[in-house]
Amino acid sequence: MNTDLLARADAAAASGQMYEALGLLQQVIDAGGAEFETLLKAASLYRANAEPRKALAIIDQALAMEPLHFFALFMRAWMLDQVGALGAAEAYGVALAQRGSTAVPPAMEPVIARAEQLFAQYKSTSSAKLEEAIAPALEGATALEQARIKRFVSNNARLTRTFHCEPTDFYFPGLAEYEFHERSFFPWLAEIEDATSVIRGELLAVMAAEGAELVPYVQYQDQIPMRQFKPLNHNLDWTAIHLLQHGRVIEKNAAMCPRTMELLARVPRPDIPGVAPNAMFSLLKPHTLIPPHNGIANFRLVCHLPLIVPDKCWFRVGSDTRPWTEGELIIFDDSIEHEASNDSDELRVVLIFDIWHHGLSDVEKQGITAALASAPPLTGSL
Repeated sequence: MNTDLLARADAAAASGQMYEALGLLQQVIDAGGAEFETLLKAASLYRANAEPRKALAIIDQALAMEPLHFFALFMRAWMLDQVGALGAAEAYGVALAQRGSTAVPPAMEPVIARAEQLFAQYKSTSSAKLEEAIAPALEGATALEQARIKRFVSNNARLTRTFHCEPTDFYFPGLAEYEFHERSFFPWLAEIEDATSVIRGELLAVMAAEGAELVPYVQYQDQIPMRQFKPLNHNLDWTAIHLLQHGRVIEKNAAMCPRTMELLARVPRPDIPGVAPNAMFSLLKPHTLIPPHNGIANFRLVCHLPLIVPDKCWFRVGSDTRPWTEGELIIFDDSIEHEASNDSDELRVVLIFDIWHHGLSDVEKQGITAALASAPPLTGSL
């Protein structure tokens, strides 16, 4: 590397002699072996000198060295924008995906805002074109097939992204990954929904009872690596009234909810000592956020029966965000990243219980049960 040429180029640029600085930097580049920072500097000078095509050629060399560098990617997208290239909006999206927590100068913020706007328009336009293209296929598709095709399109248009199950403790291979599972998989679902008013009545009774056990939903020792839950740990903003906990009946609460317990006994739930079944009323106070997290296992699915749901409550699993609807059961894979919020001024209450993943055979359930029954008890995972 010719340090003399680089020093002279810096001096020339500092004194406003852009052509001289570019000539010196180009000599270094032409000689081969230019470092990333040198290439980035040369590309910036070509950009400032209104030579976007030359800047593009140089920035591509820089990105060959560091393909995930935010500023290099953004400069490339900006250059494509300047020459009116069709791929500019998508290139902005590629760059923005690498921004992370990268600090930018205040003068650059309007440029980034414009980039975000162009990329959003690009995604919307792409999605509209794809939706038009798939319309004939959707006409003859089942509800599940429609959902899968539409998600393929939204992922392709960058409106959503792919999430996979990442359980904190127990991963069973080969199971279908859905954020929210199709209702047709669960023939018993309607019976639970039809009993919503009865279940809500039992909830209100147990909430009012002096002997009921209401405990913080999140309870773990400080040394457990679950920092995202620190504000909610041992906090009654998110409360649980357990009916079944790690396979144990919570008698004080269960005794006041006979119909709920009867219905729960009919669902295809795991029965693993120290692990499952689990069932509880989940009480989320106003203006409380449950942060993104993953559940302990993908061999189970989690069911929510919304009982008291004010406006401004939402629930996200992966890329799919939905409101709760009172009396409408939803079944999801909690080993996929999920979060929830009550942005209202009122209490939100949901009945939560777990079931086997419908993709498991009886022999596989037997194997899971045998393995986990001999494992150490759970200590703090949700």
